[in-house]
Amino acid sequence: MRIASVVILILISVFTVSSQTNSKIKELERKRKLALKEIENTTVLLSQAKKSTATLLTRINLIAEQINSRQSLIDLLGKEIDAISEQQTLTQKEINALEVDLKSQQKAYSKALENVVLKKQKTNKLLYVLSGKSLGESMRRMKYLKDYSGWRSQQIVDIRAKQDTLIRKKQDLEKSKAEKQALLDNRKQEHLKLQDEEKQQKEEIAQANKKQAELQSILQKKQKQADNLNAQIERLIAEEVARQEREAKRQAEEQARREKARQEQARKEAEKRAKEGKAPVTPEPGTKKSEEALMPAITLENTKLSSNFASNKGRLPMPVTGAYRIVGRFGKHVHNQWKVTTNSSGVDIQAQSGAQARAVFDGEVSRVVAFPGYNNCVIVRHGGYYTFYGNIQQVSVRQGQKVSTGQSLGVVYTDSDTGSSQLHFQLWKGTTKLNPEPWLQK
Repeated sequence: MRIASVVILILISVFTVSSQTNSKIKELERKRKLALKEIENTTVLLSQAKKSTATLLTRINLIAEQINSRQSLIDLLGKEIDAISEQQTLTQKEINALEVDLKSQQKAYSKALENVVLKKQKTNKLLYVLSGKSLGESMRRMKYLKDYSGWRSQQIVDIRAKQDTLIRKKQDLEKSKAEKQALLDNRKQEHLKLQDEEKQQKEEIAQANKKQAELQSILQKKQKQADNLNAQIERLIAEEVARQEREAKRQAEEQARREKARQEQARKEAEKRAKEGKAPVTPEPGTKKSEEALMPAITLENTKLSSNFASNKGRLPMPVTGAYRIVGRFGKHVHNQWKVTTNSSGVDIQAQSGAQARAVFDGEVSRVVAFPGYNNCVIVRHGGYYTFYGNIQQVSVRQGQKVSTGQSLGVVYTDSDTGSSQLHFQLWKGTTKLNPEPWLQK
């Protein structure tokens, strides 16, 4: 009995830890698949970006992203291997405990059978029952035999069930060992791929260093275009914010005028009823307007949409369809190798040829414009937030049109000379630019 209790405690403890380890392994597997997807996406984008001076920096950035994803994958493989090793240890403990429990139960059952055989040699069941000193004792003996027979039958069922569990656990252990070996082999292959990518990165950087002057000129030209773009976007958004404020003010004034007219009408009606000797009209309960109802329609709409947009931070979809990688990040970046500092108000997203630019949230198209170096551009208003989509070849929306989350805004422009398809994406809260990357779902 004491052995069985100890075994049960061990099995409960092992089961609890094993469940936690299983969850950990599944989460690591999910992250590993995500890292693999990132690597696949980058491989596709690298194959489409032609080797030229204009695409050197994009290729270097893509390879850097590829290396980061590969290192992340290798780390995840290592963690997954450790977790599986931990799971194997727990499974082995469970097998050992089950074997002890099964052996103890089989021994108890075997002893019970021996006792039955000895009793059968001495007497039979009927005589055992009838030899009771009273009717009550005979009834108790009959119940005992029935319970004992049931116990023996249940023991057989329990032993077979534990034998099946033991076989399954041993099979799980063997399967786990095969999975661990596959992961070890996979990690070894990923290390070799990482070495190749690091070699490729060095070659691309060496090539870029040879064309330092040309790259410096390209970066300076791009920065000039970016500065002009940012100035224009800032102006357009400031105009849109001012227009929204004017419209809200107009609606508030119109609403105040109507309210004043209503009150004046109510006053005249009250005076008329007083002259006629009639009792004043008592407003019905619940007719008082709520504070929300008194807000101008445009203000109410913007407040709700802004709140919904803000609550989805980190869950907004990528503004492009298909494979993508962020190759240009928000903020100031110093390129020491080419002695140039760039400053971006958004992110540059490398996409596949033919990719669609898509709205990241419900809103209204505020502007459709064209800028040098960025082709067609779309600004979408989401209440008090604005998103900008630059470098679109074929725009499929118009100014004033309502759009929904994920709706196509047009096809991302693909440079025929370089094979590069990049969307420039910005996020603004009013006239304040924000880093869009933390808002996007990875």
